[in-house]
Amino acid sequence: MGPKVVIIGAGIVGCALADELTMRGWTDVTVLEQGPLFVTGGSSSHAPGLVFQTNPSRTMARMAKYTVEKLTGLDCFRPVGSLEVATTPERLQELHRRFGFGQSWGIGSRVIDPVECAELFPLLDKSRVEGGLHVPTDGLALAVEAGERQARRAKENGARFVAQARVVELIIEKGKISKVRTEGATYQADIVVSCAGFWGPRIGALAGVTIPLLPMAHQYVRTGPAGAHDDLPILRHQDRDLYFRAHGEALGIGSYLHEPMPVGLDELSKGEHPSMLPFTPDTFGESWAAAADLLPVVKDAERTDGFNGVFSFTADGFPLLGEAADRPGFWSAEAIWVTHSAGAAREVAEWMVTGRPSIDLHECDLNRFDRTQLAPAYVRERSIRSFVEVYDIVHPLDPPGVRDVRTTPFHARHVELGAVFGEAAGWERPLWYESNPAPVPRERDAWSSRHWSPIAGTEARITRESVALYDMTPLMRLEVDGPVSFLQAMTSNNVDKRAGSVTYTMLLDEAGKVRSDVTVARLGEERFQVGVNGPIDLHWLRRHAPPGVRIRDVTGSTGGLGVWGPRARELVAPLTDIDVSNESFRYFQAREGYVGTVPVTMLRLSYVGELGWEIYTRADCALKLWDTLWAAGQGLGLIAAGRAAFTSLRLEKGYRLWGTDMTAEDTPYESGVGFAVRRDAGDFIGRDALDEKTDRLLTCLVLDDAGSVPMGREPVYDGGTPVGFVTSAAYGHTVGAPIAYAWLPAALARPGAEVTIGYFDRRLRATVAAEPLFDPEHERLRA
Repeated sequence: MGPKVVIIGAGIVGCALADELTMRGWTDVTVLEQGPLFVTGGSSSHAPGLVFQTNPSRTMARMAKYTVEKLTGLDCFRPVGSLEVATTPERLQELHRRFGFGQSWGIGSRVIDPVECAELFPLLDKSRVEGGLHVPTDGLALAVEAGERQARRAKENGARFVAQARVVELIIEKGKISKVRTEGATYQADIVVSCAGFWGPRIGALAGVTIPLLPMAHQYVRTGPAGAHDDLPILRHQDRDLYFRAHGEALGIGSYLHEPMPVGLDELSKGEHPSMLPFTPDTFGESWAAAADLLPVVKDAERTDGFNGVFSFTADGFPLLGEAADRPGFWSAEAIWVTHSAGAAREVAEWMVTGRPSIDLHECDLNRFDRTQLAPAYVRERSIRSFVEVYDIVHPLDPPGVRDVRTTPFHARHVELGAVFGEAAGWERPLWYESNPAPVPRERDAWSSRHWSPIAGTEARITRESVALYDMTPLMRLEVDGPVSFLQAMTSNNVDKRAGSVTYTMLLDEAGKVRSDVTVARLGEERFQVGVNGPIDLHWLRRHAPPGVRIRDVTGSTGGLGVWGPRARELVAPLTDIDVSNESFRYFQAREGYVGTVPVTMLRLSYVGELGWEIYTRADCALKLWDTLWAAGQGLGLIAAGRAAFTSLRLEKGYRLWGTDMTAEDTPYESGVGFAVRRDAGDFIGRDALDEKTDRLLTCLVLDDAGSVPMGREPVYDGGTPVGFVTSAAYGHTVGAPIAYAWLPAALARPGAEVTIGYFDRRLRATVAAEPLFDPEHERLRA
């Protein structure tokens, strides 16, 4: 039977989750719905049901694919296909890019010309169209029917559904939820899952958990008869933030063109359809005109009805899935649209039953945010930006709308040096510095030259030739106090070394897949500094920590600099009481002491492949550390360098970036980090499941075309067949060519093999190369 599970919400997600759990043998499942069954009055009740599978995110695309497959099997999906049209050259290029995503994720599609667009959708004015993307397997989900049919099967397998059961209290005993109380009954619960949609923040509050989403209204209208028919494909006109579907001879028109309309939960009615707010025709005028411009039949059509429908939006556009870090037993399956409903439910069910989802969900993990990113003002502003960007052409490096949320102690110095900032996890991070000289610009295509500067080449070159400072503060650092046996059991490498050692190692899951790569510095017998990839790693370690182990996030109270380059020792040695000679301070060692008057922890590590150190200090001393190094370095050619140079240099050395190059779907051996596994170091999580087979490999590619640099997620072809996809890419300023890392079949991942990369409407030739490309003997690191 499994544990007692209470699911809150009987929309399409709650019904799908009940179905997926009961299919896996967990039959003690109760679904509580505050409204009627199954037209609940939530987003599922009014969702237009358009399913477009193509997505920049591999995770989201696969959840959509499963939704199509499952709903097709339930006879709740109409595969009418989809057509996305371009009315500008820029959008047509974006459709070629989206075609590439489909090739990478196994979704078939074609970029077609205006004539073919009009053949598929005869109501189009083909003179307004530059081309289109046709995906034959997209279509229409019948959301209410799909929810009901999954619920019916769940009930046959033992689940029960209770209507008119509004949850008013979650009873917590010994830190864990034990009961769910409605207005009329109390239910025992080992696990509670919030599938309440935009009501999620209210349910989360009952558990003391922040559900960071914003309800927002989106406009939808129907026309009278307009010459449509039910076999028309679903249509997107993203240049004007519109979509269309047929309702018999009528058309449905949805719009994101209007101003964002955030909705407070107290504003929603308590009637039959609380999520369907009154239509506001004055905000739809521009949308109607834009629709008529593309589909002339709309000009003479009558608008028969309309409403402002409420949906959930998040700060980064991804769902909120998983168990709350600080409330065991409380799970979230929120901010999920119909498109991804069955796929998300499958992953949450698999996660609950087996301890891990079947695909990587780090983009969707409820616990992915820093506390600063949970502030209501942050969630509101970033979610509004998500609404605005639903149909925008978004560059991977486009800056977000909310800035200066987290700044490092060196921020003032960055500004003085003319830093151009990017952002990640709320941190302001320099991309390059305008104070550094620009070389003669290398010709580069318009897309890959956005948010990039040739100054990055200067910074990379000076790092290789002299010495540079890199702000490493945003690298999350944990202070771990306790017996070494804890970290030894949590990580794949041997960390039980003498104090002063540093170890690169993996956090694996029970299936032997890479949850994260981390760096463990042993500073004392029971004192460690652990560099991790984000809050998810912190929660994983805390969840497994036994009594007597203390784990503290010290990132915000410290600052860190990477001091790297062949003159790094020449810079640091006169300033510190630590012996930094190669004999006394070797690669992958740590020391504590002073730089000038600043107390520091120095780790001899380098993510750029050069001699040097990561130097950390308290936040109150950080500016003094920068100024001390900066003053001493002026005679050595010291510069500050940013993330653009950092990325180029790390790829020249073949260093992996977790979450981009490898995830929890990949083994260490496939990912090229098998050297960080020591089976003889004792038992650790994932050890028994490790598989050294490598049917696929993360592979280094060097491109022929120096003027085009992929951005990641592009398809890789062997002949005309897609066989993999790009993870990271950058121009290698030392090797003099663009570098891309990509997942390829092992048989193809041999040096000298030739492949092509799909880049918009072109194919870029590339050759598999032995790695690392720079300093393969690692002599510079150990100098």
